Amino acid sequence: MDYSDEEIAYPVEGEALVIRRALNMQIKEDDVDQQRENIFHTRCHIQNKVCSMIIDGGSCANVASDTLVKKLNLSCIKHSRPYRLQWLNECGEVRVTKQVLIAFASGKYSDEILCDVVPMHASHLLLGRLWQFDRKAIHDGFRNRFTIVKDGKIITLVPLSPKQVYDDQIKLKKECEDGKSENSREDNGERNPSDSGKPKSLPVESGGKN
Repeated sequence: MDYSDEEIAYPVEGEALVIRRALNMQIKEDDVDQQRENIFHTRCHIQNKVCSMIIDGGSCANVASDTLVKKLNLSCIKHSRPYRLQWLNECGEVRVTKQVLIAFASGKYSDEILCDVVPMHASHLLLGRLWQFDRKAIHDGFRNRFTIVKDGKIITLVPLSPKQVYDDQIKLKKECEDGKSENSREDNGERNPSDSGKPKSLPVESGGKN
């Protein structure tokens, strides 16, 4: 494979769309540049929103979180082969009955992936073995990078550092807790007068290089 025209796809910069934290990470000073024990975490754009993305060869499916689908009002289709799943959330077994076509971009890499919709708390988007197989992705385990060929171009996806992943998880946890408090007030019939008539919106990216 000729790497002379290789494109590097760095993680998207900006505030991430709200999800619930499911991963617990402890960062050590000497782990900052190490990827040996880390799952591949990055960020991508979905409908111009900054979203978290994981690539995990241990997953047999491509998965989109139901939070992402609801927040962005994405249209779903019936799953042709519904099945039961247990490991992606803390609510026990769930039945997977819907799929959604996700268009996303990370750096110069853009793609559309058909994903199963589940209540996943670890990320907005998870690309599993199906994506790796279909895109003929090559994983560099030492640097924890994925290289694919898309539209005749070689693209290498670069992960977030462990500290970046940790910082994202802390922010997402706080945003999730704030969202739960707001939902609890609404469930109890409470409403902030200052919010009357105001449409709710998603967090918008704060800029930075794509």
